[in-house]
Amino acid sequence: QLQLVESGGGSVQPGGSLRLSCAVSGFTLDFYSVGWFRQAPGKRREGVSCMSTSGIADYGDSVKGRFTISRDDAKNTVYLQMNNLKPEDTAVYYCATDMRPGPNNLKTWLGDLAAWGQGTPVTVSS
Repeated sequence: QLQLVESGGGSVQPGGSLRLSCAVSGFTLDFYSVGWFRQAPGKRREGVSCMSTSGIADYGDSVKGRFTISRDDAKNTVYLQMNNLKPEDTAVYYCATDMRPGPNNLKTWLGDLAAWGQGTPVTVSS
């Protein structure tokens, strides 16, 4: 059974950092692309980053240069390192897969999502 479980969210001041983790089961990271999207209250789902099975990454314009996606194949875990966080980064962050190997651009990946986790909240506030 395919499952994605996020962790690592929390509250941080502007300029701070967080690292989100996504433990994957039911498939391996060399089989399907994985990534992150976020959703703030009252707003549409927004793609944050995705990574193909070959390791090609894409990022949303609002997080480029601040966020980094990575993965540990041995642990079957995906990470999102978030630096220089801003109040507008406040949202629930979800790990997801489109159940395709990729490579995809983030917009395509976001539109083809097949499964995602329960989400982990991130709050950036002073």
